[in-house]
Amino acid sequence: MKTSARPVALVTGASSGIGASLARELAKDGHDLILAARRVEPMRALAEALKADGAGSTVIATDLGKPGAAAGLVQDIAARGLAVDVLINAAGFGTNGRFDQSDAPKVSEMLQVDVVAVTELTRMLLPGMVSRGRGRVMLVASTGAFQPGPQMAVYCASKAYVLSFGEAIAYELKGTGVTVTTLCPGATETEFAQVSKVAGTILFRGSVWPVMSASDVARIGYRGLRAGRRVVVTGLINKVLAIAGRLSPPSMSLPIASWMMSVTK
Repeated sequence: MKTSARPVALVTGASSGIGASLARELAKDGHDLILAARRVEPMRALAEALKADGAGSTVIATDLGKPGAAAGLVQDIAARGLAVDVLINAAGFGTNGRFDQSDAPKVSEMLQVDVVAVTELTRMLLPGMVSRGRGRVMLVASTGAFQPGPQMAVYCASKAYVLSFGEAIAYELKGTGVTVTTLCPGATETEFAQVSKVAGTILFRGSVWPVMSASDVARIGYRGLRAGRRVVVTGLINKVLAIAGRLSPPSMSLPIASWMMSVTK
């Protein structure tokens, strides 16, 4: 990516889904991109497509599930002489099933991606934004952040952390010129459903409520980011579920959440 006057946005999880769709929104709005994910070829194809919007892109292969990967990514970006104006923490994944029967290494990797890398990237890139007096940060959480999630206990807990973390630092940064937006989508048509083995659940089958497209989620989320909103929940039904998750007693919310994540035939 050649140096230009366009602001630079770093998007993690940029190889597909919400991350790739957010990269498209940023490109249309005049940003150059740093695309970061494990898979290079999909990002190269995305970078080529973003040229139509005048966006230059730098593709960086990184596995945020590995300890130290966030620091390595920031060092790589600095070595290229790039300053990040917008940080989109979109990388993440989950697993479905009882916690005591889960794959222990996979759980550790999930925490590394969904919690540790998000925290470390934000911590390392925020000071530069604050010193320049401008910047935007997006953390991608989930409607699962609003309540405990049986069958996806660690994932929902990690997203609760992301939501709490995002709201807290958004308040801390008032008056600095830097905003923090936490995006909370519900069921979305991405590779997440297959990777996390939730495609067959009631939540993702779309028979009870619609499953949103990644492009719609990104469009709504990016609008909220530009407006500096602290939390963005995508879709009316998801807003209702988020409110219900916070207000309902556990005796009601836990069985419902478990039912939503059950696999149907």
